[in-house]
Amino acid sequence: MDPEQPASHSPPSSVLCSVLAVKSQSYEVTLDPGQLVLSWREVRPRRDRSRGGAGGSRTGAHAVPVSEIVSVEEAEINEKNDPSIKWQHMCKPHAFTVHYMQRAKNHRWRCKSVTFWCSDEVLCCYWLQALTDLLDQQTCRPKHLLVYINPYGGKKKGKQIYENKVAPLFSIAAISTDVIVTEYANHARDNLYETNLDKYDGIVCVGGDGMFSEVLHGLIGRVQKDSNVDQHNPKAQLAHCNIRIGIIPAGSTDCVCFATVGVNDPVTSALHIILGDSQPLDVCSIHHKNMFLKYSVSLVGYGFYGDVLKGSEKNRWMGPARYDFSGFKTFLAHHYYEGTVTFQPAKCCLSSPRDQICCRSGCYICRQSSNYLESKQREQSCGLQQKEQEEDWTIIKGKFMAINAANISCACPRSPKGLSPAAHLADGTADLILVRKCSRLNFLRHLIRHTSNDDQFDFGFVDVHRVTNFQFTPKHFEDEDTESTDIGNLGKKNFPQICTDHPSCGCNRANSIWNCDGEMLDQTSIEVSVHSQLIKLFARGIESSKCEENNLSSML
Repeated sequence: MDPEQPASHSPPSSVLCSVLAVKSQSYEVTLDPGQLVLSWREVRPRRDRSRGGAGGSRTGAHAVPVSEIVSVEEAEINEKNDPSIKWQHMCKPHAFTVHYMQRAKNHRWRCKSVTFWCSDEVLCCYWLQALTDLLDQQTCRPKHLLVYINPYGGKKKGKQIYENKVAPLFSIAAISTDVIVTEYANHARDNLYETNLDKYDGIVCVGGDGMFSEVLHGLIGRVQKDSNVDQHNPKAQLAHCNIRIGIIPAGSTDCVCFATVGVNDPVTSALHIILGDSQPLDVCSIHHKNMFLKYSVSLVGYGFYGDVLKGSEKNRWMGPARYDFSGFKTFLAHHYYEGTVTFQPAKCCLSSPRDQICCRSGCYICRQSSNYLESKQREQSCGLQQKEQEEDWTIIKGKFMAINAANISCACPRSPKGLSPAAHLADGTADLILVRKCSRLNFLRHLIRHTSNDDQFDFGFVDVHRVTNFQFTPKHFEDEDTESTDIGNLGKKNFPQICTDHPSCGCNRANSIWNCDGEMLDQTSIEVSVHSQLIKLFARGIESSKCEENNLSSML
């Protein structure tokens, strides 16, 4: 660095530019409050000029948006830690360090840092203050978090992952935390009903999808309780949860994290939390005869995926391998189930399950759908949608290998496309996938396409519908009370379920179960409603590539 270089002392509202040192090299550092960008370029002098001459060439350019700066702090002056500094050219050096987010491959983020040095104490303080003031304007960032850690999920490394990878980043970002290590099932859910949430800017769960489900149920239940909303009423307008949830993946599958961030990486998720990202997410409520059962954000599956879960729960001693074992066994069993599916198609939807438009960060479809859904909710609150609710329903009877409702793509490392690749995070709909009775070979072809580029819905025995509500009634419920399927003037009876004509089905296999985000529901007759953008996550959705952006532009 040239100590003779004049320093710029511009006011914070204008561009701040100085020549500072990074290790032994001189850099032109610029902070543009208007563009909210910090940039620095290496200054290399020409051979025929002095070191501080004006004829230097600029290379090694870097630019970081202020929104992606994690923190800035005064650096400790320690010659031993940075021997490359030429101290003899500096009288009493001063320095500040900028920690920032840098994108890596496969949607991963990393925290990088750069230290700028100068001999002018006033200039150093000026830079520190200017950067701090701009970071203080990032009001979406959390300052105090409530953290729940599941020490038993996945490979039982939740506590280790948090302490080694996440806590140091929170410390750099000056985020204070209250940490609770859960001791039993539903510990987090029960605790959320009692905790004073007003003092927190967000809730973080460290674990798998089961841990997230605990926090989800605790937060939604707490908000409905505080808002005097009856969760047992399937037609109730649920109160939205304004406090955000962060997911630090430490489970076996981490489907929700993968579908909203693009990768299961604790450091990436921690940086999303630190930067204050916000991603609304639709939530499905599940009821049985006016009794609330569960909330779901990813998969509600009956038949194949219900049987896989049921089989895996009997072999928990096998660890994650139990899913592969149970899946293979369920495929060989080849059971099907008979019943009736009743659903309400999504109205004025800008997309379809087969349009190949994937939900990405800043999704146009989710933004437009949000405006439409808000107007529909206002109409519903005024009683203007009753006729639509009574009439616009579709009824399908049949024998099904699988009945799946995907609220999101349900992508995971094993199935990067997911059950429904074009499902959206916040458009107020779910994709209802009906796989009718078919041969083993055809069903295998359908399953294989979940891991290939081929359309998994391009079969005559597969139907997919974008819906806002649906109900399923197994055939053996025909003679029971029809209260759970009372939809205005439909007056339809429940239809019983029979699979005695199938050679592999015995009377003890008359029912499947529902797989609700990896948890079992024993009630087979259910009613499911999608609640638009009920919760918010510390995420921004999967960032799209330039190729995907070009494809989207051509389709819209």
